[in-house]
Amino acid sequence: MTEQSRRTVLTVEVGSTITKANAFDLSEGVFHPLAQGFAPTSVEEGDVGLGIDAALRACRDAGGPDPTDVDTHVNSSAAGGLRMTVHGLTVSMTARAAREASLGAGAIVTMVTAGPLASYDLDEIREIRPNVVLLAGGVDGGERGVVLRNAELLAGLLAEQHAAGERATPVVYAGNSALRRPITSLFAEAGVEVLLADNVFPEVDVLDIAPLRGLIHEVFNAHITHAPGMARLREFTDAEILPTPGAVLRGAELFAEAVGDVVVLDVGGATTDVHSVTEGSVEFAAKTLEPEPTAKRTVEGDLGVYVNAANVAAGDAEIEAALADLRAMPQAEAEIALTRRLAQRAVDQGIRRHAGTLTDLYTPTGKKQVVRGKDLTAVEYVVATGGALTQVPGGEEILAGVCLGPSARGGVTSLLPSPEARVLVDRGYLFSALGTLAHTYPTEVAATFVEWARTQQEDRR
Repeated sequence: MTEQSRRTVLTVEVGSTITKANAFDLSEGVFHPLAQGFAPTSVEEGDVGLGIDAALRACRDAGGPDPTDVDTHVNSSAAGGLRMTVHGLTVSMTARAAREASLGAGAIVTMVTAGPLASYDLDEIREIRPNVVLLAGGVDGGERGVVLRNAELLAGLLAEQHAAGERATPVVYAGNSALRRPITSLFAEAGVEVLLADNVFPEVDVLDIAPLRGLIHEVFNAHITHAPGMARLREFTDAEILPTPGAVLRGAELFAEAVGDVVVLDVGGATTDVHSVTEGSVEFAAKTLEPEPTAKRTVEGDLGVYVNAANVAAGDAEIEAALADLRAMPQAEAEIALTRRLAQRAVDQGIRRHAGTLTDLYTPTGKKQVVRGKDLTAVEYVVATGGALTQVPGGEEILAGVCLGPSARGGVTSLLPSPEARVLVDRGYLFSALGTLAHTYPTEVAATFVEWARTQQEDRR
């Protein structure tokens, strides 16, 4: 193999608790893991750069490169993501679509409104102090009055906050394209930055969220570099700094394109993230009431195996009694057993919230079955990533336990992955790293996922 056919590439993930450095040898069009380094994220010290340096040193000690000598890419969730408020015209259309796009880009959606903004809505926005405001509403050429009035109110509020010395909050507009010019003029007159994305609902039952996700990534990139220590990463990379959830979702999209429809579950200490990429099954397509994005992310902020363990254990007296054994990094047998049981409950609750449901709808012509939400029954692969599912024994069994197909519980039928879905465990923390590389190396990342999935399945035989 010639030196020209090889290349060393580095990724850095600045997480909320752990900073990871992954070095890869890119050869023959595939990324091969070369070295890893881990260190606590130094948020409490007021400079995340300390944790970054420690992780890079650990990676170099394991045989990795100096970041200034190689192609380096970064993702981060250390600054808490983007606090975003979303304001649309109807809950079932533009507000929901805007929220889907925001979550897929790694934003933390702290407020969603539909219809005209009220004075108490403005008060809540003042209290939230969002990093970005998302305004949507109306199909192209449709409703104008409510959207323009909401824009006027938001412009006044944001201009008032900026005049009071607060950091300027940009607005992203992804509504009726006929209003782009007046919306732009209105915010410009108020001294508020406005960014334009394609309408998330250009036509009835047509959902277009990819352009908005890309624009939110750009806003995140500008925001994240203000975290203490993050600006120094510009010494290592010219590439866009991605939100970690957005990187994982992009990785899942490429996995689905190259290998097959997928659900990726990440159970953490505080949250459970579920990413899915699938169009759903032909069987249920005709019964779907509202369009769903092909790539979807949900964040269950109350489901975690450490910070939110009490929420996960609620209702199970045996697990609640065992919470005395709770540890962030379980070591003893009882601690590991508790974390495994908490992870199992978090996965079960998280994927059922993410999945769509099959319900009965009564119409003038009689009863019919309809699908609301995301149909996961066509998913071919279920992937575990993150710490709880990959480092604690039993991750494969936990995921296999939710591969039930249409599954009824408490009168609700959830459209879960089928029992034929294959379970893969990302013990090397590759999904977020490869997702970070996907913007620059999409073909190579896709080929890496093909090789990884093949190797995983061969190892299980």
